[in-house]
Amino acid sequence: MAPPSAAPRPAIPSRSSNNRLDRSRRAAPQVFERLRDLITSLTLPPGTPLSRAELAAEFGLSSTPIRDALMRLAEEGLVDVFPQHATLVSRIDVRSAEQAHFLRQALELEIVRLLALSPDADLVAHLYDLIAQQRGFAKNGDLESFMAADNEFHAALYAAADKRELWVLVRSRSGHIDRLRRLHLPSSGKAQDILRHHRLIARSIGEGRPDEAQMHLRVHLSGTLSDLARIRDLHPNYLAGSPPAASRSQGGPADG
Repeated sequence: MAPPSAAPRPAIPSRSSNNRLDRSRRAAPQVFERLRDLITSLTLPPGTPLSRAELAAEFGLSSTPIRDALMRLAEEGLVDVFPQHATLVSRIDVRSAEQAHFLRQALELEIVRLLALSPDADLVAHLYDLIAQQRGFAKNGDLESFMAADNEFHAALYAAADKRELWVLVRSRSGHIDRLRRLHLPSSGKAQDILRHHRLIARSIGEGRPDEAQMHLRVHLSGTLSDLARIRDLHPNYLAGSPPAASRSQGGPADG
């Protein structure tokens, strides 16, 4: 089967800055992490072609670590590999996003309950520090740093509950939901909603209110998927299975 048409190729930031590698670490995991960040932040949007030769030149590597990094991205469903033809950044798979949301919600509901049953003042202070950082990023319009701080907030919950390995598992399944979240983040009031939910979760944990912590977490995690129809309308070409804009405008069948 022929691959879909590729999107114009955005420039990958120069190796002179963000793409420098730590020579004390294996190269392939670093390339994977860098490309994954670029994909989940939508710097490399769905449909972007990824050339092994160009990536090897950009990172100053042989083709082998580039191939290994692309294979890991394919395992997470973040790229589509068409042998002997092209590797493209995948479109956002809504079903995969829903699966990741279910996993994350199931784990974090139990984690916040566990933490609220034994409140830790140091943890709560750390959570409020992260919220303050997020507030500053939101004020400056730095959405990438805002999302990174958002992940740090949730990672802190897993760490406090001694469930760090589960956070690694969640992150490995979250590429599609993270891209949906990134599409949703610029919506009016979205960043403020995230900050408010984080404050409510932190307060409930600090006050030893497990039921409230779970309630606020459930609302917090459901925000993006509950607005899926609008995200699809705004970004039809980014989501897998989205009907072409022309057919939608002519009253074609809606996507399920």
